[in-house]
Amino acid sequence: MINLSRQLMGTVGEVVDLADETLMDAVTALSGSGPAYVFLLAEVMAAAGEKLGLPADLCVHLARQTVSGAGALIAAEPATEAGQLRRNVTSEGGTTAAALAVLQAVDGLQPVFDRALRAARDRARELDS
Repeated sequence: MINLSRQLMGTVGEVVDLADETLMDAVTALSGSGPAYVFLLAEVMAAAGEKLGLPADLCVHLARQTVSGAGALIAAEPATEAGQLRRNVTSEGGTTAAALAVLQAVDGLQPVFDRALRAARDRARELDS
């Protein structure tokens, strides 16, 4: 039965083994719910582009291509940490650096993701019991 489960799950993603089963709720929060976070990022980027005056269809296209391209790059460079990939595409004092300063501020993306993943993990625990 375990091999069948591994085979089925392997058709839609990578199967990882956990030494500690109690970590499964955290894995669910990070990876199981993760695609929705990426899709939301594309939505938010497109909406922000519209607020800058770009046409909606162009915003959706650019956001999708950006997420897709970044995903392909991170998949193609498994030995390179995400932070290094980010630094590789960020010019000091440039436009990306200006945006990242906002996203990495004390009230930026990290605390939002911390709260979001805790909420998902906690909900997974509730559903388990």
